[in-house]
Amino acid sequence: MEAFGHTLTTTLAISPSVPRRQRAGHQERSSLLSVPRPRSPNFGGRSSAGVRMGAAVGGEEEEVRQAKEMTAARRRWEALIREQKIKVLTPREAGYAIQLSNKTLLDVRPSTEHNKAWVKGSTWIPIFDLDTSVDMPTLAKKITNFVMGGWWSGSPMLAYDKGFIAKVEEKFPKDSDLIVVCQKGLRSLAACELLCNAGFRNLFWVQGGLEAAEDEDFQREGPEPFKLAGIGGVSEFLGWTDQQRAIGAKEGWGYRLVFTGRLLGLILMADALFLGAQKLGPLLQELKSH
Repeated sequence: MEAFGHTLTTTLAISPSVPRRQRAGHQERSSLLSVPRPRSPNFGGRSSAGVRMGAAVGGEEEEVRQAKEMTAARRRWEALIREQKIKVLTPREAGYAIQLSNKTLLDVRPSTEHNKAWVKGSTWIPIFDLDTSVDMPTLAKKITNFVMGGWWSGSPMLAYDKGFIAKVEEKFPKDSDLIVVCQKGLRSLAACELLCNAGFRNLFWVQGGLEAAEDEDFQREGPEPFKLAGIGGVSEFLGWTDQQRAIGAKEGWGYRLVFTGRLLGLILMADALFLGAQKLGPLLQELKSH
């Protein structure tokens, strides 16, 4: 592992702590709460079988509980980074590490993000993926998630894969150098914690995730830029996400006009439906009278 560090002495920078200002959507934070807490006392967590997936909803008490869980998780992650059990790379540093030392990039994003863009040669093992359960409690959560913002952001309900560690162990020995990445950096940090608890000792976390990567940082495959792999829903269709605005600022009016046209199309469609409903009402009344 020291050889790996010496190879990249000019490129690898270790961050002292998890960035407080790094943000992710409510669905991502909620998903992370289903990851089992560590049993080792070295990581600051009490023994627990795990925390169940919280609905993306639900009341002041739920919000407070999730905030407390995330605060506790951040403290554990900061301790792991401070103790150098997880080392921090920027996307550019991770790209150099892959090119110069042929290390493995472990992509832990869900299929909805991975299928849009992925790093050439990376290994994909999602820590969370689409929740395919059809029982009534899960269906209720999915409906709530959609109503509470999923329709706008395109964020689906995700479920923690309990076989995640076993799948990683199947592919890599525990002395492997693993560079772990997700879309925004939170899920990959949770994955690093689990892998560390499972005995993996050469772990590198990509700070900010693929969303923070520039085009030249990695060899990309897939139909979308890395920065757009985590968006969806109506906000993506209309081009109203921060990521699309940033691209629009570079691309100019040609890029923006596409979304302006979509917005105008929606307005015209809504007007047509409104006028159609106005005319349909009297027509139905007339038919009833006959």
